[in-house]
Amino acid sequence: MNELKLFHIGITRDQGAEYAILTGDPGRVESIADSLDSPHRLAYNREFNSFVGTLCGERVIVISTGIGGPSAAITLEELSMAGLRYAVRIGTCGAMQPDIIPGTLIVPTAAVRMEGTSKEYAPIEFPAAADHSVVTALVDAVKKTAQPYRIGVIQSKDSFYGQHSPETMPVDYELNNKWNAWIKLGVLASEMECAALFTVGAVRGVKMGCVLHALWNQERKKLGIADNDSFDMSAPIKVAVDALKTIIKENKNG
Repeated sequence: MNELKLFHIGITRDQGAEYAILTGDPGRVESIADSLDSPHRLAYNREFNSFVGTLCGERVIVISTGIGGPSAAITLEELSMAGLRYAVRIGTCGAMQPDIIPGTLIVPTAAVRMEGTSKEYAPIEFPAAADHSVVTALVDAVKKTAQPYRIGVIQSKDSFYGQHSPETMPVDYELNNKWNAWIKLGVLASEMECAALFTVGAVRGVKMGCVLHALWNQERKKLGIADNDSFDMSAPIKVAVDALKTIIKENKNG
């Protein structure tokens, strides 16, 4: 093991920052980093592509986490070793409530822990909740966009195809029953990282929040509603960057 570099994300501790933007797709990192001042690449190892730049004079890292809780947790763990204090995830999701159209921005307040990573950090009774101050900054930013938005609880899972093809799984009875329960409870959308990130953030003292872009809504498709899927990520990128600017300015003003 290279003691100078953090084992997975491939940066040194003195290359860290107090602020970060996380996203799943390594190919999305550079376009997010373009919103920073003077961005340049830090490292690229495995699924962890990282750039660094500044916002409001403060150093900000943009890094990919790959898919799912384990690699997202590793990202947050190693960034926290390098001084991270605040992080915003930019992600995609599938909407679950029939009135949510593709292209809606969702700011999670908490995540259903239907994944495995968070269980190795906290008892299942502990809620995977976003940090209130980060949620507030994200909500203020999302209200300034022209996008429809929702604020509330989302679901984090480990199996993409367990959601989209539950009938092919031997545990389809459990997947379908829980999916229907989440819908009845008003859960807004499903994704794969927030529960792990919110829980690890609580454990490591990182204030964590997220903005999600709804790509599609399978519940609307079940009802025969012919929506166009939405893949333009410019709005959630703007929301995350604007929210982080607000957080940095508030921290500077004490």
